[in-house]
Amino acid sequence: MTDLSSFIGREEVVHDFSDRHRIARLAALLDHETSFLAPHVLPPLGHWLCFLPGDRQSRIGPDGHPLRSGEGLLPNVDLPRRMWAGSRIRFLGDIALDAPISRRSRVIAADFKSGRSGEMLFVTLRHEIAEHGQAEQIVEEQDIVYRQSVSSVEPFARRTLAVEGQDAAVRCVTPDPIMLFRYSALTFNSHRIHYDRDYARDKEGYPGLVVQGPLMATLLMDHLLRTEPRAKVVRFNFRAVSPVFDGEEVLCGWSADGDLRRLRAIGPFGPATIAEAELDASCPAKN
Repeated sequence: MTDLSSFIGREEVVHDFSDRHRIARLAALLDHETSFLAPHVLPPLGHWLCFLPGDRQSRIGPDGHPLRSGEGLLPNVDLPRRMWAGSRIRFLGDIALDAPISRRSRVIAADFKSGRSGEMLFVTLRHEIAEHGQAEQIVEEQDIVYRQSVSSVEPFARRTLAVEGQDAAVRCVTPDPIMLFRYSALTFNSHRIHYDRDYARDKEGYPGLVVQGPLMATLLMDHLLRTEPRAKVVRFNFRAVSPVFDGEEVLCGWSADGDLRRLRAIGPFGPATIAEAELDASCPAKN
């Protein structure tokens, strides 16, 4: 078993700029004519379109993920299946569009665990993002899960999860292969389960293309801001509960508890993604 102690505290710093054209393409993906927030600042979760991977083609593995050598930020372990399980994000200040930005990432936790699907590795990264020369304006703790490869491909077993309570506002979205492809292109995500149906079915056992976890979170954020366009989000947490596949209807909903918005995306088998958004009480949420 890999010794993880040497990875705790490991850091890297990368640089980019908050490109307004990427944000305009995200707005188009979400079916807006223009950016869905203030036109001069990075919208909530827009930082996921920055700091894109740039690995050489020869360093890409058979699943579409970059190969791990053990010399980078993430541990090199024999658990090839990777999933973005969730994030906890604080928005401390606005980042202007087209500004030079940097991201300092650090491994803050790495633990092996065993579950129904076998051995897993849970890694938590802390990202601090800021415009050049400023204190961090976005702080994110990202949870990544590594799982064992599939020895014999069996149909994906889906569990039906109970849906409790009611949401104040609901919007129906049906992610299709075009939406998944466009989001993968926006984030330069080459993981094949999101666009290669034969691979997803024959190698991973999924019944269809897997909707990206951050896309699900983005759809929830978009739904909130469609209904409360003047809201200013200061904190956002999301967690993937179960996968959604292309062509499946997703109900995005939220309910209010003071300045807290409880969000969830409900697929055909129950909750798929759950989230919380805290709003700045000094900013009116309604028009």
